[in-house]
Amino acid sequence: MKRFRPSTLVALAAAAALTGCAAPAGKMIHTTNNIYPAIGPYSQMVQSGNTYYLSGVIPLNRAGNAVEGASIEEQTRLVLNYIGEVLKAQGMSHANVVMSTVFMKDLNEFARMNAVYGEFFKERPPSRATVEVARLPRDVKIEIAVIATK
Repeated sequence: MKRFRPSTLVALAAAAALTGCAAPAGKMIHTTNNIYPAIGPYSQMVQSGNTYYLSGVIPLNRAGNAVEGASIEEQTRLVLNYIGEVLKAQGMSHANVVMSTVFMKDLNEFARMNAVYGEFFKERPPSRATVEVARLPRDVKIEIAVIATK
């Protein structure tokens, strides 16, 4: 292991601060009981610095053992309500979302999904990617993942 003199360490720290380099922010795991528990080896939300990464949310009941909602509108509304609950647990709201990724089983339902989505992001909506996928967990119609900042 190479040893540095204290003056060298101070100089390195100053250089890192001046160039914008800093130690990694690390990560904190956040959960809430206001939505279904994580089903598998993932976290509901991971925080790194002031950025919060929410795992994909699907329209399950709060126990996580059954799909809720038959239509794309019902499923979208439930997913976005759940996302709101996860954000609220950290003192945020949908207004803190900067990016969303929407996974849909059928893009022919995009306009109907988008109408509900617009109810939650009325002003300054986040950037978004929407993709059609062959299949989603539990054969739901929609899954949404978001990134938020505080």
